[in-house]
Amino acid sequence: MDWHRRKVLLTGGASFIGSHLLDVLVQRGAQVRVIDDLSSGKLENIRRHLSNGKVEFVQADLKEPGTAERAVEGMSVVFHLAADHGGRGYVDLHQAACATNLVLDGNVFRACYRAKVDKIVYASSGCVYPNHLQANPEEVVYLTEDMVGPPYDADNMYGWAKLMGEMTLQSYYRDWGMKSASCRYFTVYGERGHENHAVIAMIARAFVGQDPFVVWGSGEQIRNWTHVSDIVRGTVLAAEKIEDGTAVNLGTMERTRVMDAVKEVLEYTGRQAEIELRPDMPTGPMNRVADNSLAKKLLNWEPEVKFYEGLHGTIDWYFSTKDREEVRAVLDQRLTERSAGTSPTTDSTKQKLATNYTKHARA
Repeated sequence: MDWHRRKVLLTGGASFIGSHLLDVLVQRGAQVRVIDDLSSGKLENIRRHLSNGKVEFVQADLKEPGTAERAVEGMSVVFHLAADHGGRGYVDLHQAACATNLVLDGNVFRACYRAKVDKIVYASSGCVYPNHLQANPEEVVYLTEDMVGPPYDADNMYGWAKLMGEMTLQSYYRDWGMKSASCRYFTVYGERGHENHAVIAMIARAFVGQDPFVVWGSGEQIRNWTHVSDIVRGTVLAAEKIEDGTAVNLGTMERTRVMDAVKEVLEYTGRQAEIELRPDMPTGPMNRVADNSLAKKLLNWEPEVKFYEGLHGTIDWYFSTKDREEVRAVLDQRLTERSAGTSPTTDSTKQKLATNYTKHARA
């Protein structure tokens, strides 16, 4: 697929993953429209693209009637990343909020079909996998795409909404020929990440010198944290190579215990602290690791960033860009929310920035 001057809509494009995807699309010459309600996305993430007029920015809520129809008008490819989402603390504690993704996705998919968009690329999740397959951390289990099926047992309302999104796109392709691909993201981390995700939360605790250092759950949970650069590369490849609604895992197959990641954060940052386990806090599945064989086959994709390498880079970014007192003041809230802890300066200028950036983009 030639991206040069291709008209692309990126929903949720000011977010953590979305902004990294935007960087790649702009680099490849795409004409990108970003739509984001800024409930968790930040204009700072896409500032340079807006300032130089490379990107059109629309601040709007895709759940509102008519918004999706206006957003997709004239678009060739839609990367749909917008969602009410967060890390474990968020998806466990905000079930009704995550359920609104059913409406959001439905609006976008219907609008794309009516506008005859060439293809949709959907950001799905490892949360679609059955919970009962992920219960024992002592088992070596790799989740393959065909494990998602009856009896369905997705992870919370967030997982169910993602599963319904995948199934809707597959139905649209079978019945109406609308091309799409779904990318199942596994535990994404990296620069611009949010503290309600585990890796950034660990880094933030070290950054503020937390002692005791709190770890949710037993610390025995197994994860396969995947760097955002690998996720974005796989997402673009899915747009280029899949059209029948196939869902594909994007995740490293490294199996890392939460406790081992915590110890690496403490060692790399030179922190010494007593570790306090909190089994009463949201923990999630005990054993979630992707099998990425299908991505290798269909996309010629596999992860390039090893976890500890990416972790060190993310720590360096966080420590060099954050203010310790500001993080300390808002960390507890940010562990379970999407947009807590915005500084007064940012609050007072957000609407002005949105207005100014939109003018730049359309000039």
